[in-house]
Amino acid sequence: MVEQGSTKKAILDKALDLFSVQGYEATSIAQIANAVGIRKASMYSHFKSKQEILDALVRHSLEQYEKRSIFARANWDDPAFTKDKQDITPDAALQMVLGHVRYILHDPQISKSRKMLTIEQFQNAELSALQTKQNYADVVRYFTGLVKFMIKNGRLIDDDPEIMAAQLCLPISVWINLCDREPEREDEVVELIERHIRQFYKVYGVPRED
Repeated sequence: MVEQGSTKKAILDKALDLFSVQGYEATSIAQIANAVGIRKASMYSHFKSKQEILDALVRHSLEQYEKRSIFARANWDDPAFTKDKQDITPDAALQMVLGHVRYILHDPQISKSRKMLTIEQFQNAELSALQTKQNYADVVRYFTGLVKFMIKNGRLIDDDPEIMAAQLCLPISVWINLCDREPEREDEVVELIERHIRQFYKVYGVPRED
């Protein structure tokens, strides 16, 4: 007999699978129950409604995001955060960005949650706000802090940090969306990101005597 906790997790996993492909509104309780292999009536002993399933998924997604995303955890004004980042070279920036890109592309929970938000952003106000926060506001905030930090440390020229950050991060966001639609193009996207970051340093970087 399947334990209740295992069944509840299976419901959440299968619901996310369906929400990330066809959207929340287009997915029925019956479809989720069929995917799990239980009766529709049995679903209600675990969740009172489809909205409650969505709420649980959003809570879990936020917990994972706050715990693992560099965009959520970064505080460029905190000396404890920046103590090992005094000289962010092009190679260091590249590895930092590529590591996170690979994480958000390949972590199943993060990837499916992002696709669900993409589908639902025009239909659900809560998910629209979450999409804006995770995939735009936090990303721009992180890279703006990074650029200001590198300007302060003499690695980049002193220009408009918000525009520089947008030039650095927004093409990467577009390429991530491309990989979501066409995952076979990941190698192409990785090469583009590498060329993009090196070009950014070539345009805005301060030559170093060492």
